[in-house]
Amino acid sequence: MTGKGQGFGFGLGKMKELAEAFKKAQQVQEGAKRLQEELEQMEIQGESGGGLIKVIVSGNQEPKRVEISPDALKEGAEVLSDLVTVAMKDAYNKSTATMRERMEDLTSGLELPGF
Repeated sequence: MTGKGQGFGFGLGKMKELAEAFKKAQQVQEGAKRLQEELEQMEIQGESGGGLIKVIVSGNQEPKRVEISPDALKEGAEVLSDLVTVAMKDAYNKSTATMRERMEDLTSGLELPGF
């Protein structure tokens, strides 16, 4: 033992930093809850065939609707299937990128001491 009052080497300065980190973490948690609600309400559109097919998903990748142009129907089932698949992937990728960006914005100010 090196002396009285040393404890575990966690002085008042560290306690203050830790308290501030918990406060920031709580703010992030509240922001994440709001973000989750926003993402559920968002409509993100993916498309293919120059707009012949549009797939709309929420910010959480929940499918909302598919819009198919009458011109796309003339392409036949196989082409139509491919167009829908491409539009779905486009919507998914855009939704994932949006979610990632929003989460990075939310957590950018969070700095935990000692980590």
